[in-house]
Amino acid sequence: MGDDAIRIDGLTKTYGGSNGQPAKEALRGIDLTVPRGSVFGLLGPNGAGKSTLINILAGLVVKSAGAVEIWGWDQDVNPRQSRAAIGVMPQELNLDPFFTPRGALEVQAGLYGVPKAQRRSDEILRMVGLEDKAEAYARTLSGGMRRRLLLAKALVHHPHILVLDEPTAGVDIELRQMLWENVRRLNEERGMTVILTTHYLEEAEEMCGEIAIINDGALVARDRTANLLGQIDARTMVIEPEEHPAALPHGPGLEVETRPDGTIAVTYHANEMRAERVLDAVREAGIRIADVRTEQADLEDVFLSLTRGTHARRSA
Repeated sequence: MGDDAIRIDGLTKTYGGSNGQPAKEALRGIDLTVPRGSVFGLLGPNGAGKSTLINILAGLVVKSAGAVEIWGWDQDVNPRQSRAAIGVMPQELNLDPFFTPRGALEVQAGLYGVPKAQRRSDEILRMVGLEDKAEAYARTLSGGMRRRLLLAKALVHHPHILVLDEPTAGVDIELRQMLWENVRRLNEERGMTVILTTHYLEEAEEMCGEIAIINDGALVARDRTANLLGQIDARTMVIEPEEHPAALPHGPGLEVETRPDGTIAVTYHANEMRAERVLDAVREAGIRIADVRTEQADLEDVFLSLTRGTHARRSA
C-alpha cells in the first residue's frame, strides 16, 4: 500500500441535460492525491465541483470516467472496502428526528456492519459533547448539536479518512472551536486523514497543511499551504503618520491609499522592491512615522487570483 489516502486519476462527471438543457460537465479530468495522515483542504467557489467530487468518493454519485482509489482500494473493484474506509460529514442536516443520538449511531454502525462488541457510540458522543443528550430525540437538539451528531455518525465505522463538507457553515464560535479540537485530536492521536471543504478561508489556512483548489470542474492548484501563500508576493506597509500628511508617497510600483482610520496603506511587490525603498518614498513625501506594520497576502488573495484567472480563460 502506498502513502496516499486517496488517489484520483482522470476523474470526470457529466450530468445529462433535461427539459432541453445541455449536459453539464461537473468534473473535467481531475488528477489528485491526498497523503495519508494529512489535513487536506479542498476549496473552490460555489458550483466548482467540490460536492460532486465528495459524493463520488462517498459512493453516492457514479463517475463518468476515471479511477478512484481510497485507502488502497479501487472503488470499481472493491466498492465495499473503499466506502468503509471513508466517513463523510455532509453539509445537510440529514437526521431522522425520531432517533436519539445513541440510537442514530447504533443504526449507522449496523449499516456499516460494525459488530456490537466493536461499537463505541458512547465514546463518540462524549467526544463531540453529546453525552448528556444521548437519549434525547434528534428533533429536540439545537442546530449546533445536530452538527455534532453528523460528525459522530461519520465516525461510527472507524474510518481511515474523514471528509468534512462545510462543517462550520452557520455555526457559532464555540461549536467551531469544539469541532476543530476534535479534528486535531483525530488527526494527531489516531492518524486520521481529514479532508476539509470550507468557505472560511482562514480556517483552511490555519488547519490544512496542503490545499487543492477546484474551479469550473478543473483542478487549478494543488500545493502546500505555505507554497500557495508564497505565490502572491504583494506586501502592504501600513503607516500611521504623526499628523495628517500634506502629500502621499508616490513612485513606480507603489499603490497608495488612505484608510478611514487615517493610516496610509502602501502596497508593493516584494520581488521588485525592498521595504527600505517604500520607507524612503514615505519620508520623501514629508511624512513623519508614528508607527508602521506590514500585511501579507492571505489564502483569500491566492484563491481569488487562481479562480478569477481560470474563469476568465474558460469564458474567452
